[in-house]
Amino acid sequence: MNRDAIFKYAAEKFGAKPEYLWKRYPAYAVLRRADNNKWFAVIMNITKDKLGLDSNDEADIIDVKCDPLMIGSARMSDGVFPAYHMNKEHWITILLDGAADEMIYTHLAMSHDLAGSKKKK
Repeated sequence: MNRDAIFKYAAEKFGAKPEYLWKRYPAYAVLRRADNNKWFAVIMNITKDKLGLDSNDEADIIDVKCDPLMIGSARMSDGVFPAYHMNKEHWITILLDGAADEMIYTHLAMSHDLAGSKKKK
């Protein structure tokens, strides 16, 4: 999986286009919901040691929102880690070259849903 495939999927499925918000990190991109402007994904390039891996190689990751009840089981999947640079109770990090494509798309869709407006009771 690569970031271009994620951007294409996000544009087709959710109408979301990447936003590059930081001059210091020109490769970091945010995907937002169109209806409420909330982030549902952040794509970054970091060194693998920041994920606890024994490597200084650079890799693309995606941070996505995750149901707190599912985070423990999600982290047991290949390529899934505690959130890098986000709230670890509500976000996970997925290594793009370490996880199955379908799993990435599933978590991206779940993140989009979780970032939606809360329904009033």
